[in-house]
Formats: sequence, C-alpha cells, structure tokens
Amino acid sequence: MSAKARDIATIMVSCLAQLMVAIDMTVLHLAVPALTTQLGASAEELLWIADVYGFAMGGLLVTMGNLGDRFGRRRVLVIGVAAFALGSLVAAYAPTAETLIAARALLGVAGAAVLPSTTSLLRAVFTTQRARTAAVGVTAGVSAAGFAIGPIVGGVLLEHFWWGSVFMVNIPVALLILGAARVVPESRSSGRLRLDLPSVLLSIVGVVAVVYALKGAFYVGLWYPEVLGAFAVGGASLWWFARRQRRLEQPLIDLDLFRSRGFSASVGSNLVSVFTMSAFALISSQYFQLVLGWSPLRSGLAFVPGAIAALVAGGILAAKAVRRFGRAPTVSGGLALASIGFGLFGAVSTDSSYVLVLAAQVAFGAGAGLTLTVTGDTILGTVPRDRAGAASAISATAYELGGSLGIAVVGSVLSAVYHAELTLPAGVPPELAAQVRESFSATAAVATGLPEPVATAVRLAAEESFVGGIRTSMLGSAAVMVVLAVVALRSLRGVPKVIETDVPPQPDPVAEAPGTRI
Repeated sequence: MSAKARDIATIMVSCLAQLMVAIDMTVLHLAVPALTTQLGASAEELLWIADVYGFAMGGLLVTMGNLGDRFGRRRVLVIGVAAFALGSLVAAYAPTAETLIAARALLGVAGAAVLPSTTSLLRAVFTTQRARTAAVGVTAGVSAAGFAIGPIVGGVLLEHFWWGSVFMVNIPVALLILGAARVVPESRSSGRLRLDLPSVLLSIVGVVAVVYALKGAFYVGLWYPEVLGAFAVGGASLWWFARRQRRLEQPLIDLDLFRSRGFSASVGSNLVSVFTMSAFALISSQYFQLVLGWSPLRSGLAFVPGAIAALVAGGILAAKAVRRFGRAPTVSGGLALASIGFGLFGAVSTDSSYVLVLAAQVAFGAGAGLTLTVTGDTILGTVPRDRAGAASAISATAYELGGSLGIAVVGSVLSAVYHAELTLPAGVPPELAAQVRESFSATAAVATGLPEPVATAVRLAAEESFVGGIRTSMLGSAAVMVVLAVVALRSLRGVPKVIETDVPPQPDPVAEAPGTRI
C-alpha cells in the first residue's frame, strides 16, 4: 500500500464519516410533519426522536474516544459506521414512534464512535503539521457542508419518496466508508490503557444531563424544575468525574491537557464558535422558510455558498495563513470574519436581497472554516498521539455542548424579542392572538382564517417582530465573536506555527497481522 493511497483513503473515510453524521443531524427536521401523521407520534415522542440522538452521542463521545485509543481507532470507526448503517435501516422502516426513538438512540451511539475516530486517525496518519492542517481543514469544511446538504437531500427525497428515505441515504455512504477503511492503517495507544468504569458512568450521566438541561431550557424555560434538576445532576456528576480523574493513574481525560494554553484556548474557541454557528444555522433556516417563504430545498441551497467558503478557507487557506501569520492571528481573524457575517445578517429585513444574505453566508463560512480548522489542528497537535482519541472526544463534546447551548440561548433570545415587540391589530380573537404570540410559525395558519385587512396586518406585525428578534440575536452573536477574537489573540499567543507530531507512527503488529484487518 503506497503512502499516497493511505493518505487519500484516510481523508476520504474522515470526510464521508463526518458528512454522514452531519447530514443525519439536519435531515430529520424536514420529515417531522410526515412522522406526525404516518407514525402518529405525539409531541413528546417527536422531541425524543429529535433529541435522543444528541443525548446518546454527547454522553458517549469521551468513552468512545478512549476505546479507540485502547482497541484501535480504525476498528472502532468501522464498528461505528456499521452500527450507523444498521440504525439507519431500522429507522427508515420503523413501524412505531418507539422503534424510531430506539433507532435514533443507536445512531447516536454509533455517531459517538465515529466522530473521535475520524479525527484521531488524521493525527496518526498525517505526521507533518502542514499535511495535518490541510487534512483537518478539508474534513471540517465537508462537515460544514453536511449541514447545508442535509436539507437539500431531505427536500429532494421527501418530494419523491416516503419519510424513511431520509435515513436510507446513510447506507450507501456507510458502504463506501467500510470499503475505503480497508486501506486506512490501524493505530492505537502504544501502552495498555485501562478503562475506568465509574469514570465512564460519570461522564455519560454528566454530559447527557447537561445536554438535556440545555435543550430543556430552550423548550420549556431555564427555571423549570426538571431543567434545574438536570443542571444540578450534570454539574455534580462532572465535578465528581473531574475529581476522580485527578486520582487515577490512567484517567479517562487527562485534565493536565488543559494546562496547555493552546489546547484549552482551542477547545474554548471551538465551543463558543459552535455556539454561534448553531445559532446562525437555526436563524438562517427560519428566516428563509418562515419570513421569505422559501421551500426547504431552496433554503438548503442558500447555505451552499457558505459551505463552499468554509471548505476553501479550511482546506486551502488555513495552512497558508498559519505559516504566514501564526495561529493566534489566524484564529482571531477567522472569528472577526465570522462576526462580520453575523453583522451583515443582523441588517436583514422582511424583503432583503439575497445578495446581503449571500455576503453574510460567505463571510461567516470562511471565518468558521479558518477558526475550526486551526483550533482543531492545535488540539490534535498539542496532545500525545497515544491519547489522540480522548483529545478528539473532548473537542467533539465541546462541539455538542456548544451546539445545544447555542440553540437554547439564541433561540430563547429570539423568542423573547419576538414576544416583546409583537403588537397585534384590533379585531384578532384572543385565542388566535395567543397562538401567534406563542409561535411565529403559527402566523400563516392563523392569518388565513382572518378577514382582510386584519390578516395582512397580523402577518406584517409578526414578521417585523420576528425579524427584530433575528437582528438582535445576530448582532449579539457578532459581539460575542468579537470578544472571542480578542481572547483568542491573547490566549493563543506563543503557540508555535508548526506543531509537529511527537514520534513517527509505528506499525501496529496486531492490526497488520495477516487475517486481522477489518
């Protein structure tokens, strides 16, 4: 096997795996109306169908990253991809909502196995900083593209096939990954790592409880007793988890990694960046469909320029920028560029030209591509190769927490501004007015049952209030990114441009022995 074939196969596997997981995160939302009618899913069951994927994935990322370090990253990746294909098949033909919830849980477990393995394989295979940065950039760009491709794929499939087709698309992708993975070299820790089961349980309980609380804060409010209880359980579990790691000879997470300014600043930048990215994706999608009235397919296509910008910035420009300017200025510049995208989107109105939205998408996509590529490469470069899986899991967990936090916080801000600014005209029955105040998405249905000109007045008032919420959310996110750009410039100062791997990769005699290749 040539080195070039190995490198191409590793990038291909990483990109396809990231794409598969990213698409599955977004493609389901378009199928919710069909699920409601064909499976008879209740509102509570719909929430579990949507959220159990994130709960399972977030809770198991750290454990799966450690399993990859111990038993082989390619092996864990292959098992995860195979389980993802099985879960997709079960989900596609689920006869009941309960079966679909179970299948989504399996998909989350499989996704937790896939994500850390893809990133840690890049760390093991690409031994120079330049090659590693380019590989991480391409993978990050493809992952970003997946969030745009998901609605497009979902829109096309739902136009021609049944709701389960949105899951069937994962199966051919999984088969491609399994085929290409045969060329990817196995890698694992050179020492024998122990898996501390109490730490595993504490990490699962802690992360799942925190993610549950963040999602609950968005759905029912922060002060709801169930949400506060989840925060308390999650916080206590993670505190106990951290204390236990300090006493273990082989911790699940080496907390000393956070003493490295490059590592801790990069993880923090990732978390806050994904926080704002999830807000951008959520609000952009709502603006396209609810304000402009675009179809899901057209809305998905509107994300493509931003995804391309992220791919180009991450895969091509990031490595060059690091060599010329250094890591701190590149990350800070990427965050500043993303803040410009937020600022541009903060200028939208109910009839804005797509040129404004396009400029916002490109600026944000390029900034996010630069930031996530360089911080991801810094995280991989500053940890020992033996613990690459655990480090990748920390990064992926920050990604999951940042996404949940962004949707909860920014979604709540948008709703609060909408409610505060909404003033409905006279003549709207109280029960219909309550529906409009509760949700902007109900406006169209309510307005159709009202006489003119009251119906038009209701639509205009709701749209203006909703766009006001968008502007506030976007400008607030822009301010957060500016502050983060300043913090990153200071925190990453001194991190070298070139972070080479610690030791050259050694062949794994067990993984490469005849008959043992997966």
